[in-house]
Amino acid sequence: MNRGDEAPDRVVLGDNLDALATLSDGVFTVVYLDPPFNTGRYQRRHASSAVPRADGPVMGFHGRNYERVRGDLMRFDDRFEDYWSFLEPRLLEAWRVLAQDGTLYLHLDYRESHYAKVLLDALFGRDAFLNEIIWAYDYGAKSRSRWPTKHDTILVYVKDPARYHFDSTAVDREPYMAPGLVTPEKRERGKLPTDVWWHTIVSPTGREKTGYPTQKPEGILRRIVQASSREGDWVLDFFAGSGTTGAVAGALGRRYVLVDDSPTAFEVMRKRLPGATFEVLPPATIAADPAV
Repeated sequence: MNRGDEAPDRVVLGDNLDALATLSDGVFTVVYLDPPFNTGRYQRRHASSAVPRADGPVMGFHGRNYERVRGDLMRFDDRFEDYWSFLEPRLLEAWRVLAQDGTLYLHLDYRESHYAKVLLDALFGRDAFLNEIIWAYDYGAKSRSRWPTKHDTILVYVKDPARYHFDSTAVDREPYMAPGLVTPEKRERGKLPTDVWWHTIVSPTGREKTGYPTQKPEGILRRIVQASSREGDWVLDFFAGSGTTGAVAGALGRRYVLVDDSPTAFEVMRKRLPGATFEVLPPATIAADPAV
């Protein structure tokens, strides 16, 4: 696929590495990734290794190269080695297809985000790190033996720190948490979001609900797409699930490519995104459901 207005929005069923191989370099202004949270599910593997940056060896945390940082973490936690062997080649491909003014959003939970932050700093450079967003919510069961875990982490990296697109004025504002402390004019206008996003999960009875178990709310994706892309730009999500990224991108006038290896997810997206073009890769690249 090459960048161009004539290309249709696209939804692909199959292994995301096979789908990524069909995409050209530097196409997407936003790449949003919501991979499985290392829950032990078997994942198909492709061999890969870190690639050097154009300006020299991959350097990162305390000046150590990527292979050194990765080796240190793998020795510390062999479970993460299994997960990162799955995720690393996909992140390298995400970086390849990201536009020079583009932004990568990696959505993880507490089990992997701290490892991923160190490795991404080493792989892409600490200067490429933009934000660590905390999405906080308050729904579902709560532990009585520890502080309940009610947040996800979204790591944000830019392709080029000198050129990335970010427009805070395009983002929907939110109410002040202490409206009595600001002027009526500010209260009416609302405030710009910070790096902590309070937003409920998808309501089990709401209009957004598709029935897909890991569905993310449109409000979270809307904020990402509004801030980091312009109308007509291309957005990529290759762990697409229920297709929320495509639904939001289409509503905001962006173009999109979505990929998932779950037939269930593919059928959910067929119903949710009737205007897209749907493509099925060879059966060997398609997972057996359940998808999560």
